[in-house]
Amino acid sequence: MDQPSPAVSRPPVLEVWCELQCPDCRTALDDVRALRERYGDTLDIQLRHFPLPKHAHALAAAQAYEEAYEQGSGWPYAEAVLARVEELDSRGEAVLVEVARDLGLDADEVDTALIDGRHLLVVDSDEAEGKAIGVTGTPTYVIGGERLDGGKSQDGLRERITAIADRLLAEAGSAVPGPGPATGDDAQVCRIPGRD
Repeated sequence: MDQPSPAVSRPPVLEVWCELQCPDCRTALDDVRALRERYGDTLDIQLRHFPLPKHAHALAAAQAYEEAYEQGSGWPYAEAVLARVEELDSRGEAVLVEVARDLGLDADEVDTALIDGRHLLVVDSDEAEGKAIGVTGTPTYVIGGERLDGGKSQDGLRERITAIADRLLAEAGSAVPGPGPATGDDAQVCRIPGRD
């Protein structure tokens, strides 16, 4: 008789609710990079879309991200678009296609995805789920059932996320990373994406 296989331990999930036209989300990139560096694969950091009505190109940016994600470059695409927030404000969707081209993606496919709306359901689903759990702005984080609103204040946010992640890892019997470049007195607070 076969022995049952041990349950596969899944890493804790940090959902980062953001939009790619949000300056606050852009400033969060350093924090999310630091969390990714500290935890690696032991923390699943996921980008969740929450386009805000006040940003005219946020919905298109979310759809373009989904196409970039399908092409294997979600995180680099998010970083590149956020680095050009002001340009996206002034020039619109052309920037989204340029970013794809700059990253070596199929820019024509990104453009087509913006026209045919093939990723709209994913974005709408994220937005509806965000509203259902109380997300009102970006960036907002959800980890271990706790919602942390980064749009109101960033003070101490990275430390709070780290404490929750460490607790979840310890409860799961996983190794908790020691302090590294992601912690310390000069640590900034947290805010943004990475699903891949």
